[in-house]
Amino acid sequence: MALNFCNNNSLSAITSIPAAISGGALNLISTQTASSSSTISFTSGIDSTYKEYIFKYYNVHPSTGASLYMNLSADGGSNYNVTKTSSAFRAFHQEDDGGASITYLTGYDLAQGTGSQRISGAINASNADESCSGTLHLFDPSNTTFVKHFIAETNAYGESVYSHQLFIGGYGNTTSAINAVQFSLNTGNIDSGTFKLYGVS
Repeated sequence: MALNFCNNNSLSAITSIPAAISGGALNLISTQTASSSSTISFTSGIDSTYKEYIFKYYNVHPSTGASLYMNLSADGGSNYNVTKTSSAFRAFHQEDDGGASITYLTGYDLAQGTGSQRISGAINASNADESCSGTLHLFDPSNTTFVKHFIAETNAYGESVYSHQLFIGGYGNTTSAINAVQFSLNTGNIDSGTFKLYGVS
């Protein structure tokens, strides 16, 4: 197997990478911006092109105190009701150092549930600077042999006093292809926020 080298002598001088080096690229598929939106739904672009899809969400701010949720669809977004089993734990730390913990959260996980999966801690709407940001990974959604694994990591600035980091892992318990993903709040609208869908090549 031939090895490819950059011909420059230092990293600061590299102007290009050999064409044979590839893989791991994030390919932007679509972007949606929330504006008093009840849901943000990605109903296209999720297919067999990539083995992994990544959703990134930035500064999601609710219209009223709420948490961010997601759900999966196997029928192009007609229904978001894929059966899911998941686990959930969080780490939080208060600004005044008055409290901190890492805890498993039984109230956030699902056991063969079809409802939406919580992926963030609580965000107040009364404070304009509160929001959450994070990442959702969906693995091999077009595969028709295996279940559909997902992981999410979200950090929320909650009640203007703490950092609340939530870790979710689970699977959609279906061998049908997943072809749509929806984000929503458990109450109220998504006042603002940016959502991006990437395919991993």
